[in-house]
Amino acid sequence: MQTINRFLYGPTAEEKVRAWQGKLRAEQRVLDREMRQLDAATKKAQQTVKQLAKKGDVKSARIMAREVVRSHKQMDRLSVSKARLGSIGNQLQQQLAMVKVTGALQKSTEIMKLSNALIKLPQISQAMREMSMEMTKAGIMEEMLDDTLQMDEDEDLEVEADAEVDKVLYELTEGKLGQAGAAKEDVPSIQDQVEDEETERAMEQYRQQLDGLLSG
Repeated sequence: MQTINRFLYGPTAEEKVRAWQGKLRAEQRVLDREMRQLDAATKKAQQTVKQLAKKGDVKSARIMAREVVRSHKQMDRLSVSKARLGSIGNQLQQQLAMVKVTGALQKSTEIMKLSNALIKLPQISQAMREMSMEMTKAGIMEEMLDDTLQMDEDEDLEVEADAEVDKVLYELTEGKLGQAGAAKEDVPSIQDQVEDEETERAMEQYRQQLDGLLSG
């Protein structure tokens, strides 16, 4: 009988919630993987900043420090998004309790608000769009307008304040650069030029890796 009902009417409310909770956990694992990769790339970039600072290459150190700032902001964004996924999971658990009482899923403005925020994150945008559509059909959310789903890039990820870059330089160079003032740039020797070329290649590699993680 249960199989016949599922065929005629589709999954039960409880089955739908369990399926969504499984998808949420899967997306949390996606973000965990992103954060691990970003953390590894950021540590490499920080090490490069230290090496550049020792050589007195202030300009290049500052460029890499800016990448570090972007990475920190993205890490914060991913952490907040993971927490939002967990919050939706908790809200759905409450829905399960309500289903046992009312027999139906209830509309939730909190789930809608959290889902709207998560749709803006490239790493999980598609999955959250699909889940939001399913929840809308189930009556948990209201139908979202196209302009609600527009991707609004955080300017904070693109435009970093000089003060934040200076702070990173100061911390990574133990006060030699950044807030304590920029070091003078000496005329490079031939050996320095060779090392600069190697450093430039390493910088480009780290920047490309970070850009890939930051762009999603």
